[in-house]
Amino acid sequence: MSPPRILLCGDVLGRLDQLFKRVSSVNKSAGPFDALLCVGQFFPDSPDRLDELMDYIEGRSQVPLPTYFIGDFGVGAAKPLLAASKDLANRGFKMDGLKLCENLFWLKGSGKFTLHGLSVAYLSGKRLSDGQQFGTFTQDDVDVLRAIAEEPGIVDLFLTNEWPSGVTNRAATSDLPHGFSDSFGGESIVAELVAEIKPRYHIAGTKGIFYAREPYSNVDAVHVTRFLGLASVGNKDKQKFIHAISPTPASTMSAVELSMKSSNTTLCPYAYSEHSIQANEATKRPSDSVYDSQYWRYDVSQKRQKSGAGDSEKLCFKYVSSGSCPRGEKCNFQHDSAAREQYLRGVCFDFINKGKCERGPNCNFKHSLQDEGDSHRKQGSENASANRSKECWFCLSSPNIESHLIVSIGEHSYCALAKGPLVQDHVLIIPIEHLPNTILLPPECESEVHRFQNSLKKYYKHRGKSVVFFEWVSKRSTHANLQAIPIPSSRAAAVQDIFNLAAEKLGFKFVALKRDEDSSGRKLLRTQFDKDFSFFYVELPDGKILSHLVDENERFPAQFGREVLAGLLNMADRADWRNCAHTKEEETKMAEDFKRGFQEFDPNK
Repeated sequence: MSPPRILLCGDVLGRLDQLFKRVSSVNKSAGPFDALLCVGQFFPDSPDRLDELMDYIEGRSQVPLPTYFIGDFGVGAAKPLLAASKDLANRGFKMDGLKLCENLFWLKGSGKFTLHGLSVAYLSGKRLSDGQQFGTFTQDDVDVLRAIAEEPGIVDLFLTNEWPSGVTNRAATSDLPHGFSDSFGGESIVAELVAEIKPRYHIAGTKGIFYAREPYSNVDAVHVTRFLGLASVGNKDKQKFIHAISPTPASTMSAVELSMKSSNTTLCPYAYSEHSIQANEATKRPSDSVYDSQYWRYDVSQKRQKSGAGDSEKLCFKYVSSGSCPRGEKCNFQHDSAAREQYLRGVCFDFINKGKCERGPNCNFKHSLQDEGDSHRKQGSENASANRSKECWFCLSSPNIESHLIVSIGEHSYCALAKGPLVQDHVLIIPIEHLPNTILLPPECESEVHRFQNSLKKYYKHRGKSVVFFEWVSKRSTHANLQAIPIPSSRAAAVQDIFNLAAEKLGFKFVALKRDEDSSGRKLLRTQFDKDFSFFYVELPDGKILSHLVDENERFPAQFGREVLAGLLNMADRADWRNCAHTKEEETKMAEDFKRGFQEFDPNK
């Protein structure tokens, strides 16, 4: 299937006749195109063009192809936008656009949707102005995009009206029009968002010029971003206001294809404040500079406190949905752990935040506060247990299990390759029974896990590797998995130091357990474990175990173990397993290769 063909346009300013005449001409000569995306002011800048606008809104003139806009401001905008907002067909969270008329859609607020396979994110309007009903974005809209940035997958297109501040600062500016300064005031919040979202294309309007920036590299991502600024329709300087692209959706591309960079690729132009602050902190510890360069993210001074600093009574969507907020102390909204707990129990965010939800019966979330006891009682029922097994990724009876990754099955536990592995031969040891951790296993299962560990140590040693085992036990854990990650033996001595450094930056210290002749480390581990708290532990190559009981109000990264080892191995781009996806065919081959090499060590052979 050929990639979708998309037309991009700058500020329309109500000049719909001129725009659609040009679109029809381009579509006839170089099309067909699948959609038109408009950034910048869509509505007229004077009353003279209101009749032209209403001809399309009321159906007397036809929009030639599906058209989406985010510039919901200008003369005459309020009437059609208010009508669209009240239309019952547009009620709820319609992130793919509110229909104004045939083929014309308003992308309201902020969101993400899929357009012909492309992932499209957008921020509608401009910064909030007092008393303005339409044409502005709020902090809620920004928080939605911050949460989207945390979701798996790559955003192909990001649409904003305003340019980001700093986009031209590090670029060669020879392509800018004469007299146009590269130090113009852009929107800083847009710069922050694009640095977090890392889209493949960022398209903006409102500056009245066409500007195609050199591609730039992103922090912690393999793909590049291309910025396009588009001029207004019918501008006097004959600046380009319409542009065609045909990108292959990132979801269908291989990692090699995504990582390709042209020779003119530059560094990221945005001075992302969190990185800068934490990089400065790293310089205070010159003796640990090798480790600090990877672990800026663990600077505890940058972590949000439990209640947040916002004076607003509204909740921060970013915090409630993900458990953290990059704005830190600067966030204007509340970081309420009780609200997050309700969200995790399936309660609708709008209901928590506003006491009501406009989606009503169409909402997939709960519209009442949930007691902790409710979830415990459900978990205690036989039906709930059966449902967990059906839905669990790790239960052998589940239809969701990816059985092609399994490499060895015992009587009480099994081994499988990790999905999205950090390195080759990254393995999970998993109990067959649906148990929440491997610390309190029945004796027969515990001994089998121990045999798997010993076999993996021998297998990795045969290949010149050492192994690090770790497990994250959340209070909400469902099915346990003990991770085994091989590392070069030359780095084994550094493992304890880098874990201790990462712990220090998060504000805690590990408890170190060293087994003696009469006791195994895992037996000692049970003395540190409390099932009412979350828990993390790591077994080092020398057998020493580092453990940490996570306080109820402590924010602990679920991917902590993987991220620390990614830093040790200089693989920061692989810290998130979602960046390391393989096709099912590739995974099957990896599993078969592992089974062949592991055969002589496999305790079940």
